[in-house]
Amino acid sequence: MTLLKSTLSILAGATLLLSTQLMAAPIELKFSHVVAENTPKGQMAIKFRDLVNERLAGKVKVEVFPNSQLFGDNKVLEAMLLGDVQMAAPSLSKFERYTSKLQIFDLPFLFKDMAAVERFQNGPDGQKLLSSLKPKGLIGLGYLHNGLKQLSADKVLKVPEDAHGLKFRIMSSDVLQAQFEQVDAVPIKKPFSEVFTLLQTRAIDGQENTWSNIYSKKFFEVQPYITESNHGVLDYLVVTSTEFWTALPDDIRTELKKSLDEAIAYGNQIAAQKAETDKQAIIDSGRSEVVELTDAERQQWVEAMKPVWNKFAKDIGQDLIDSAVQSNQ
Repeated sequence: MTLLKSTLSILAGATLLLSTQLMAAPIELKFSHVVAENTPKGQMAIKFRDLVNERLAGKVKVEVFPNSQLFGDNKVLEAMLLGDVQMAAPSLSKFERYTSKLQIFDLPFLFKDMAAVERFQNGPDGQKLLSSLKPKGLIGLGYLHNGLKQLSADKVLKVPEDAHGLKFRIMSSDVLQAQFEQVDAVPIKKPFSEVFTLLQTRAIDGQENTWSNIYSKKFFEVQPYITESNHGVLDYLVVTSTEFWTALPDDIRTELKKSLDEAIAYGNQIAAQKAETDKQAIIDSGRSEVVELTDAERQQWVEAMKPVWNKFAKDIGQDLIDSAVQSNQ
């Protein structure tokens, strides 16, 4: 009996020790994204990691996985709902399966500049959109800028007719598909990680992206022409799962949100800077010609693509579109 009691006592002590160790183990937060570390998103994620690992040392450990190391944007939300990743920042286009409301950000020529985008996102309607994913088990935590999109191709694009018959890579977005179909182009939905190879092998003729993505992913090296169209916005939604977020202790959740807000503000500053510096770096490289549109030429693109608004007004909500238009004033 003495031996049995001793054994049980040892086992109980070991169990208690293991339990204590498990309770003391830091919460693991895997942040997955698809772009390079030198992009606004990449820098934002690193800033968030560093802030959290400093402020919540021993309580939360953030690991960042860039360049689709863990998941591509098409799989990351499914992985998040399964608990395989805790945070991501997919482009707003990637949430089409979860809510039709966020399609508003894909509408061509809706916002005149990034200041208008920010006014809308920070306003009541933009903030309300952050919770539009809750019925699907996701929570939007904040908007991250990348910038306005440009059109690149293996030929000069000055007017909509120049895009006729060309194959453009797009994200998985019905709005973007309709956008290119409006100018009689051929939209092809492919992962971001495949774009360079598709361009290099001439499997596609062009793509749309921001200056920072075109530069960091070296698309300018395999695209001889980039038209400065500023036809749409490419922003991201920093997102987590409802299950993960609500299970966090209040003090930790508050500190995580504070750190994330600071990191997003930092990333948005970089986005604004890189829109200028990366565009200039592309020009200086001599590898790709930046094509500027006249007001008349740009207006032709606007008139060609704007009918997309009406096609998706019912799904998005005309009141939401009207609110976005008001942000331009």
